[in-house]
Amino acid sequence: MKAALSFAIIQFEWPALHNLVLKAAPIVNEPTPYVAIFKIDLLGAVGTSILLAAIISAVLLKMKPAQVLETFAETLKELKLSILTIGLVLGFAFVANYSGLSSTLALVLAGTGVTFPFFSPFLGWLGVFLTGSDTSANALFGSLQANTATQLNIAPELTVAANAIGGVAGKMISPQSIAIACAAVGLESKESDLFRFTIKHSLIFCTFLGLLTVLQAYILPWTMIFFHK
Repeated sequence: MKAALSFAIIQFEWPALHNLVLKAAPIVNEPTPYVAIFKIDLLGAVGTSILLAAIISAVLLKMKPAQVLETFAETLKELKLSILTIGLVLGFAFVANYSGLSSTLALVLAGTGVTFPFFSPFLGWLGVFLTGSDTSANALFGSLQANTATQLNIAPELTVAANAIGGVAGKMISPQSIAIACAAVGLESKESDLFRFTIKHSLIFCTFLGLLTVLQAYILPWTMIFFHK
């Protein structure tokens, strides 16, 4: 299916950036060029599904073209601040990644030694806060989690899993998620109130995950189940 839809993918190397930034030790074992490829999946993107659903709904509801345009304009007006917020946050996430900010913050936590398992979920938590995506956080910190765990004689599967689950705790404070949630229920400009409400729950949840990771790393390692091919 992916191959059949590949014709709708637009991608190209971003000039003056692609492979010009090097990832160096200890993030990677040897200097590795950081790819910068601009990619738009026209059919696979979530927004495409939403657009198609809107078009189908307009047809089923027998809306006139003028009504569709009016509804679209009204929605765009309501979401203008959310769209701007998401764009700025995503821009910051890319700057943080390519400038080394995210990796530097991760290394600070990785230098905690035997207490690293406790902070392991916080790396995923931080990654999702910066990028808004658990997948991106895993791609950003996954190898670092595994390498650090290996050096500390801890199962790398544990810290990688902690990174992913910590990202779930960070999702509730991700600026993108908060902006989308507020826009969806008509609470524009209330993002700061929602953040103040969710931050304490996010930190409590992540702290619990940190303690659980420590228990599994040093006291209850037998609770980890690995599946091998």
